Order: sequence, then structure tokens, then C-alpha cells
Amino acid sequence: MFNNLIPRFFSDRTQIIVGLDLGTSQVTVAVGEVNTNGTLTIIGGARAPSRGVQKGEIVDFEKVEEDIRAAMVDAEKVADVEIGSVFLSVTGAHLQCLNNRGLLRIESVDHEITQDDVQDVLRNAKAFNKPSENTVLHAIRQLFVVNGQEGIPNPIGRQCSMLELDVHVVHGVTPRLQNPVLAVRELQMDVEELVFSGLASSLAVLTPEQKEMGTLVIDMGAGTTEFVVYAGGVVRHTGVIAVGGQHVTNDLSYGLKVSTSRAEELKIKYGSALHDHSIKGETVSLDNGLGMQEKSINLEHLHRIMYARLEETFQLIDQQLDEEGLHDQIRAGVVITGGGAKVPEIAKLAHDVFDLDATTGHASIMNGQKAILDDPENATAIGLVSYAAIRQKSRKKKGLFGAKPVGTA
Repeated sequence: MFNNLIPRFFSDRTQIIVGLDLGTSQVTVAVGEVNTNGTLTIIGGARAPSRGVQKGEIVDFEKVEEDIRAAMVDAEKVADVEIGSVFLSVTGAHLQCLNNRGLLRIESVDHEITQDDVQDVLRNAKAFNKPSENTVLHAIRQLFVVNGQEGIPNPIGRQCSMLELDVHVVHGVTPRLQNPVLAVRELQMDVEELVFSGLASSLAVLTPEQKEMGTLVIDMGAGTTEFVVYAGGVVRHTGVIAVGGQHVTNDLSYGLKVSTSRAEELKIKYGSALHDHSIKGETVSLDNGLGMQEKSINLEHLHRIMYARLEETFQLIDQQLDEEGLHDQIRAGVVITGGGAKVPEIAKLAHDVFDLDATTGHASIMNGQKAILDDPENATAIGLVSYAAIRQKSRKKKGLFGAKPVGTA
């Protein structure tokens, strides 16, 4: 058994890292092991129903703490560890993003750029006019501009009199970012860092080639849908839409005149993201469980309801891509992950809306237990572990992810 599972970033020993995804429908834990040569392997994981979260944010602390504890106990048994700290995902409609550029003027014309200069220009890039109640969650480095020459990934050692840096900033309302931290600490665990869940998911499912060519990652959860755009190997845009699988269920409940539990059952068993006219007239019988007459459900109507909500969700993302002028940069297509990735024909719907190749994403690019990696619902938790491993490698190169996240122990 491992005692007090806090990552030791400069230890020569094998390290254990835990990702905790506090979702609207379930709490997911992933446990990763980093060996001495830096290879990351997912060695275990667990899930528990989530009852105190709505639209990605805590509404009932007592239930959330119970659900986290249940998932943690199972994860400890599966991975044979004792968990003392986690990397924790956050989401919510309060999160905002923007791209910003920092500038550093250097008096000496023959000055060679140092790591301190990189930190200074990064600090300048993080200075922007944000609401007073907001905190920067991530300031993700994009590319440098050295004496007017753009597209420089690493400027250290170059002679320079003017250094600029583009960053992608994710920020949110401080108390709403702190709430999940408080819930975890009530269980006598530390939070190593907070990580935007969409960023974590993208790290789990994308290859370096996909990041370079340009890819849109959509993580479809129960209460929210997050998305991240990579191009040229860096994050270009992120976003959160406060719509998810629960909204599809609610639409079905209202449209089919059934309970939400029955609507969820119908969605899972008979659902589709496409409106298929070929099934016109087909029905399924639904026993109401009360000994009364069975209810007949029209499958075409069920599919039409799901299609309308899912298409609208994709259209909201597509609108943001248009506003940011990103369509031409997405050459590797769309990758869909999260629970919504399991909806039949979801990739086809994404293809129709974005006019791009689309597929469902799994964390199979990583090492570990196949059953855990293949399930798209685990992508965020696995991505948190991947994020931690990247941080481990970059601690010696300060500033890869920039801002010190809220809630760091």
C-alpha cells in the first residue's frame, strides 16, 4: 500500500497520481503510476453516482462528500493505494476564456533570452481586465514573437530586444472554483491543482499529430459540454456550454410524457443522435411499473427530440468557432468524448453540423487497463492524471501552464 499519495515531483521513485472528476452524473477517479523513465500507466479507477452536482457545480456539499468518499474507497481497493491528494477537474458556465499577448521590452540589443525573461513576459500576458471576483485558472502558453518574428515555440538563447508571448487564459469566479476544493479537503485530502475538465479530456484523447493539425475536442457530460480547439500544437480556444445529457433526458421526459428515470432508460436503450425517417411508425412498449396499461413510445419521435437538442448544442459550439475564425485551422476534425460519445450516430451528427470528419475519442493512446481507457466517460479523470504527469516533467521549465491554479495545496 502507498502511504499519503502526494506526487513527489523530484523523486527518483515511482510516483502515483490521482485524478478526480466531479461530474454531474458521476464521480470518477483515475489512478496513474509514473515509473522512473517517465512512462505513465493507468493502474486503476472507480466511479460512483453523483447526487449533489448540477451543471458541473456543487449544490449539496453533504451528498458530494459522500459520493467522493465512495468513489475513492473503490479506487483505493482497485489500485491498492491510499489516496492523500488529487488533481481535481472544474467546469461551469462561469468559466471564461480569451487569448492575450504579453510584451517585454529589453534595453540591450544583444541580450539573450533567459527563463526569467519568459516568466516576465508570461506575467505580462496574464495581466488583463478581468472581473475582480475572478481568478485565473490557466494561462496556457501558445507561441512567442521575437523581434517581430512570430511562431517561435521556445525563444530561450535567442538575441532579442522585444519579446512577446500569446497565451490562452481560462478564468472563473473564485468562490465557485473553491467549492469543490472545500469538499475534497473535508475528506482529509489535498488538492494538488484545479484543471479545466475540457483541457483534461483533450489531453487524454489527442495525439501530438492531432494537436498539430488542428482538432476540436467536445466533452459531452450530463450537465455541461466542454470544448477545446488545438491548432499548431497549442490550445487556441476553449469553452463551456451549460447543456448536457440531462437536458436531453428532460426533453424526452417532457416530449414523451414519461418520468425522467424512464426517459433516461429510453435514451440509453433506444436513443440516437439522428432523426431516422426509415423507422417511421415503429414503437416500443413501456411498462409503467404500476400494473396499468403499457405505454407505446414512438421511436421516430424519440429520435427527433434527441436530434433537436444535440444539434443545437453542436450549433452553439460551431457559432463560437465562426466568431473566432477557427474553422480553417481544424484539419484533423472533431473528437467527441464523455458520456455523450456513447449516443449512437453522434459522430455523424457532428460531421453534418461542423462539416468536418468526426469520431468518438478514447484514452487508448495511453498505457493502462483497457477497460478504463476505452470508456469515454473516463476521459476527464484520465486526462487529469496525464496533466499531472506533464506538470511533473515541466516543473524544471517554469511556466508551461503558467498561473498557479486556485486551490493548490
